[in-house]
Amino acid sequence: MKLTGSCHCGAARFTVTAYAPAPYLRCYCSICRKTAWGSGYAINLGAKADTLQVEGAENITMFHATIDGKQSKGERRFCRHCGSALWVYDPAWPDYVHPFASAIDSKLPTPPENVHMMLASKANWVQVDKANGDTCHDTYPKQSLEEWHRAHGIMDIES
Repeated sequence: MKLTGSCHCGAARFTVTAYAPAPYLRCYCSICRKTAWGSGYAINLGAKADTLQVEGAENITMFHATIDGKQSKGERRFCRHCGSALWVYDPAWPDYVHPFASAIDSKLPTPPENVHMMLASKANWVQVDKANGDTCHDTYPKQSLEEWHRAHGIMDIES
């Protein structure tokens, strides 16, 4: 599924082909919560890194979070003008890029359920909006982004 995305001010735009486009995985870790969304969580999608095309790359900056006292290799991309979170790339998985659902302008499929992860890190003011059928995890779930999409029959095999 081809996705288009942009920052709030329009200085940065991108397209990418998503193999795992359903916005189901809500991450409540402090990094996602503080850098991507004010609702207390962020949602990442799965896409093929070699399909990423960027307009306005000069307007994008990068941030490496600190995890357990060490700088993460994960590259979080943001608009340098408006601060919009755009995507995460981790060289440990060079074939993939993870756009933030909040930056996507394309219509996304509605997930049949949500998975709430990293709840041990959520802010005390955040109320988990758990619907019937949702699952919750204090840390990372065992099921990967790709495995979840395959299990629900919404993996974009063509991507």
